[in-house]
Amino acid sequence: MSDTLTVAIVGSGPIGSAYARVLLEALPEARVVMFEAGPQVTERPGESVRNIADPDEKARARERSQGPQAGEFRASLGLPAGAVVEGMFTARQGTHLLDFGGEGSAHASQFPAAAAATNVGGQGAHWTCAIPRPAFSEKLHFIADDEWEDLVSTAEELLHKQSAAFSDSPVGAAIRTLLAREFGDELPEGYGVSTLPVAGDPQPDGTMRWAGADTVLGPLIEEGTDSAARFELRDLTLVRRLEHDGSRVSGVVVEDLRTREQSFVAADAVVVAADAFRSPQLLWASGIRPAPLGRYLTEHHVVISTVALDGDRMSELVSDDELQTELARRAKNPSDPVAAVNRIPFSEPDHPYSAQIMYAETPPFPLDPSHPAAGNRWGYVNMGYGVRKFPRVEDGVRFSDEELDYRGLPNFTIDYALDAVEEREIAEATARLRRAGDALGTFIAEPRLLPFGSSLHFMGTMRAGTDPETSVADPFSRVWGFDNLVVGGNALIPTANTMNPTLTSVAIAVRGARHLADSLREATADAGREQPVRA
Repeated sequence: MSDTLTVAIVGSGPIGSAYARVLLEALPEARVVMFEAGPQVTERPGESVRNIADPDEKARARERSQGPQAGEFRASLGLPAGAVVEGMFTARQGTHLLDFGGEGSAHASQFPAAAAATNVGGQGAHWTCAIPRPAFSEKLHFIADDEWEDLVSTAEELLHKQSAAFSDSPVGAAIRTLLAREFGDELPEGYGVSTLPVAGDPQPDGTMRWAGADTVLGPLIEEGTDSAARFELRDLTLVRRLEHDGSRVSGVVVEDLRTREQSFVAADAVVVAADAFRSPQLLWASGIRPAPLGRYLTEHHVVISTVALDGDRMSELVSDDELQTELARRAKNPSDPVAAVNRIPFSEPDHPYSAQIMYAETPPFPLDPSHPAAGNRWGYVNMGYGVRKFPRVEDGVRFSDEELDYRGLPNFTIDYALDAVEEREIAEATARLRRAGDALGTFIAEPRLLPFGSSLHFMGTMRAGTDPETSVADPFSRVWGFDNLVVGGNALIPTANTMNPTLTSVAIAVRGARHLADSLREATADAGREQPVRA
């Protein structure tokens, strides 16, 4: 134990930020050093790119998040032309595909849409800010309900939860009414059609300031605070390996991507919270290789469509004045595609999927002017059903010690397939999506299953649990066999989920950070007691 208690955090997204915040608030003498392989793309570290008003500046911030294929590298390692269309689940701006299609890239033919963001704030700089609570079998069985309530409530506070961000939208309310007419009798109490909880802060002009990792960091990035003096964020710094003796980590070896110089940073504990692929890759590269590492890969599959809202049905519920007022308010921030988002949450046993219904004035793709729905004054909805993937050891990544990726780390191959139960639930969700569309208007894009990986919500590859044979981390997020190596992120989620997992992951991080703080505090006290008394 060093004189100054130091925790190294790998990854600057909402999960790493939650660890930093909780640890520094719990340990007044500690310092945290956070490492991020990508650049800082916003003036405020980790801020949501969606808050940038200037479209050119926003596009530049997104491009800088797109890894080595951004800018001059795009020609050889770039995104395919059709992959930058903004949509509800298909957004690729600000991310880069894991499989660049060239030598030394991930082999992702079975998971072709797998993508990541490489920037300060991670995906938290680009996400939709959806923070629904998990329910029923989505919850972690080894956390008691009363503790879970405390954890998830703390996570909602860190993310600045807004449960009624779209409740004042008359168009959104009309959409809820039409969907409730179709599905209301089939849904259990408390799990009917409702507004989607989101992370952010409503502004006086009716817009939202969307939450990013900066929201979670809070006082850690405010000049002059005590915690800011004990927090250091190093961007463009790649963690190449963890140094350890098989039971304790001693620090991290990092590479400054500006100078290509490598150095060792000592730490009393290390938190690895990159993402569901690059975190297990770092553990593997460091010789930490429990059998479940990289396995049990899940996401939620996504069935999507776009519908033009029916004028007759909408005009019964929304007046012309209300519509014009809403459109005028929306015009204040035309670059933000989110106007009003409704949902039908996951419930069991009869609705094991989640629906998200997003209103927009324009469709997410060019519509021929001659199309009957072109220029629809009532607008459109982009709808998606999230469908669960059950964890199986057969799904996941296999690492190679012989082939390296573009960063010089062990490359990996993704294995992924559906079983009969998952195919059945996808078919059921597709049928429900068609019912929802028929209740709202006319399809201008037929329901379709997006390619695997499209959700960008990758889970399970470092799953937490009570059995080392089937999990990488214990119930407090410590890697089995280590007392000062903690992992975080969606990769820890061991259950089948149907919607954005960020809230779940932040709640798990709060638990892990509290336990780590207690362990470090106890270790510090023990070290103090062991000091010899001097005459």
